[in-house]
Amino acid sequence: MDYIAQGVIQAFVLLWTGDEETWSAIYTTVKMSSISIAVCLALGTPLGFILGYADFPGKKGVRTVVNTLLALPTVAVGLVVYAFISRRGPLGELGLLFTVSGMAVGQIILALPVVVALTANAVESMDERLRLTLLTLGADGKRLALSTLYEARYAVLLAAANAYGRVISEVGVSMMLGGNIKWHTRTITTAISLETGKGEFALGIALGLVLLILAFAVNSVLSLARQRATI
Repeated sequence: MDYIAQGVIQAFVLLWTGDEETWSAIYTTVKMSSISIAVCLALGTPLGFILGYADFPGKKGVRTVVNTLLALPTVAVGLVVYAFISRRGPLGELGLLFTVSGMAVGQIILALPVVVALTANAVESMDERLRLTLLTLGADGKRLALSTLYEARYAVLLAAANAYGRVISEVGVSMMLGGNIKWHTRTITTAISLETGKGEFALGIALGLVLLILAFAVNSVLSLARQRATI
């Protein structure tokens, strides 16, 4: 058990002293996850509103597809995206493979269904009187959507937090699309997998602690949002 205690102590030393390799992985993770969640919210929130609010032919089928995509295997997503952005793929000229942007594309595909599905659930659960009141007040389509989403803002925050949690804890897509390149595309999860396998237990613990802190922060936001939503 001594090596575990020593690993924990060394992990705190690495974080406290600003070890470049450790903080490089942290920075890459934060950068990639921020890009991914921003795009997911920009696309997923309006799509979720439409799915939850509007009635259109095939809505049940679309909803089934979205719910099914919540369980997308990460490695399968990485494989499909890799095929498209590799040099032989149709998007190979964009040079996305083994870049942070390329990893973000895969993460967006993983997290987008989460935002869409949970936003749709939030909109569907809104009191019908809200819609009638807004229509009575003469709200147009844009105003109606913004007001509804504002009333469901805490639920949308829950969707964002869930999506962010999936992004920062994922390893398959990041490994396949980023290549785990040191100082460039190595994230917290891929670094933990690599360094622990190499016997660099302290670095793995340090990154694991950061991941736990991020997960705790996300869960804290979820709990706060739930409390605010029930007030």
